[in-house]
This record gives sequence, C-alpha cells and structure tokens, in this order.
Amino acid sequence: MSIETDAANAEAGEEVDALARELGERIAELPVYERYREAKAEVEADEDLQEQIREFEQIREEFMLARQTNEATQEDLRTLQDAQEELHDHPKMAEYLEVQSELELRLQELNELISEPLTVDFGGKAGGCCED
Repeated sequence: MSIETDAANAEAGEEVDALARELGERIAELPVYERYREAKAEVEADEDLQEQIREFEQIREEFMLARQTNEATQEDLRTLQDAQEELHDHPKMAEYLEVQSELELRLQELNELISEPLTVDFGGKAGGCCED
C-alpha cells in the first residue's frame, strides 16, 4: 500500500468514527430515549420499588437454582410468575418497561437502516444493543 492509500483509509475511518459519535448523540436526543432515561431514573429513585425488585431477583435466583438441580416445582414457578406480574403492574415499572420496549424497537429500526447496505446485521454482529 502507498502512503496516500494509508492516509485515505485513516481519513475514511475517522469520518466513520465521527458519524458514529454523531449518531449516538442524535439517538440520545430522541424523545423516546429521553422518556426512557426519565422512566429509568424514577424506577431507580423509588426505594419501595427497588426493594420489590430485590425481592423479585431473590425469588428468581432461588427458582433458577432449584431448576438447575431439578427441584423446581410448579408452585415455585407460579410464585416467580406472581412476583414478576406484581412487579410489572407497579405504575413506574410498567411505564419503564413500555418505554424500554419502544426504545428497543426504534434502535432495531436504526440497526436495519445501518445494516441495509451491509452484508451483516450491524447491531447483531456488534454485540447487540438491547439484549439481556
């Protein structure tokens, strides 16, 4: 390769990096992203809800351990499902989950637009943006 080719490749890479940063900044300005941040902050600031989340996580962890040892019962599953339903019914958590889903859909749309000219799923190959 020549010095000119190396310089052109470096410049193209820098342009792509700048575009990626700008895309991230623009995504952060989307109303759905702002609603997501607000809903997340409300969930995090609510101590009662945080306690409910901790209790749910404990129930889920106990269920997963019981499942690994083939000791999980239908009653254990029902207890987990009831705890999850109760948590998801909390107004702040319901709002958070709804707006999180909207944001994930919007990010998936953006992923499809970016992936369209490529031969790979950009978000999927980049590790995904919204997978738990």
